[in-house]
Amino acid sequence: MKEKVVLAFSGGLDTSYCAMYLAVEKNLEVYTAIANTGGFSAEELEAIEKKAYKLGAVKHVTLDVTDTYYEKSIKYMVYGNVLRNNTYPISVSSERVFQAIAIIEYAKKIGAKYVAHGSTGAGNDQVRFDLTFNVLAPGIEVLTPTRDLELSRQEEIDYLKKHGVEADWTKMDYSINKGLWGTSIGGKETLKSNKTLPESAYPSQMTATEEKEITLEFVKGELKGVDGKKYYNPVDAIRALEALASPYAIGRDMHIGDTIIGIKGRVGFEAAAPILIIKAHQMLEKHTLTKWQQYWKEQLGTWYGMFLHEAMYFEPVMRNIEEFLESSQESVSGKVIVQLKPYRFVLVGVESDYDLMKSEFGEYGEKNSAWTADDVKGFTKVLSNSLKIYNSVNKKY
Repeated sequence: MKEKVVLAFSGGLDTSYCAMYLAVEKNLEVYTAIANTGGFSAEELEAIEKKAYKLGAVKHVTLDVTDTYYEKSIKYMVYGNVLRNNTYPISVSSERVFQAIAIIEYAKKIGAKYVAHGSTGAGNDQVRFDLTFNVLAPGIEVLTPTRDLELSRQEEIDYLKKHGVEADWTKMDYSINKGLWGTSIGGKETLKSNKTLPESAYPSQMTATEEKEITLEFVKGELKGVDGKKYYNPVDAIRALEALASPYAIGRDMHIGDTIIGIKGRVGFEAAAPILIIKAHQMLEKHTLTKWQQYWKEQLGTWYGMFLHEAMYFEPVMRNIEEFLESSQESVSGKVIVQLKPYRFVLVGVESDYDLMKSEFGEYGEKNSAWTADDVKGFTKVLSNSLKIYNSVNKKY
């Protein structure tokens, strides 16, 4: 009897190599599993399944974790307005742990002795998968052929060709990871500090040129309406917004950041819906939250994003932060008006019953209704006391 191995399989070059290698070189019974976080169509999933069987898999399964991914991750990233280095909505890094959870649960279900992934030794994903597997199933051994053999992409291609695998190898020039919360693109340009991705590298192309004004409706921090249509499931709302915005090529950028293993890394991405949602949500919060709610949310949101990016999802403090973020959304409801334009967008304004710009108290720069001029004079005099004391003692100014 051959031993079973469950391979986290995306159908890309690295996992294609692993499937063949584990079956041929290691004589294992290979079970491939793709954990879909909302980035694959039914046709793409069918094509991936066919590829798995051609590569020698004895069984292939699709594990849909899209709703779980939203409920346990995306929702809190929106609440926290999470953008790593003020740029990247941590599209891939946030989904990996939920893919790994699904893979290891399947491995336990079928009694596999091994679990495998195709991560290289130079990136973050190796840590995310290894850590999740080790936490949830320390008795199952982790196999990582691509990392252990230190293979180049060309060496993997040569191996597959040697074993009769036919494919359009030109499509392997870029590594593309697509999920509900955005798409990352890696290629030769991202390996250099002075290059950027060509237009053709992005999966979505700019086809919409006419400006369009839409509304995004939030209910307690969750997106529940897009362009006048209401959605019960925020996942459907995200998909609807992506369909509207991606033809404008909105949400493209290059993320430069620090990896878990200590080196700098670059990755291109496109994330039309995530960027629009986060920026619109943040604007709504500026109108509906106090300055101290916004301040502490920003601190905790930054920590939440960093921990999620660096594979620390299982740290108990993450649950504590989630409780804080959720409690902060009680009054974050209303509509945000957005203009879509080629390659960019404009946040026009908000409509909310919870808008704290209440005119009966005053209109900024125009009128004061809740205080007098003498009130401000006295307030300013008391406010300046500590500064006057410091300056009289130290004579700094």
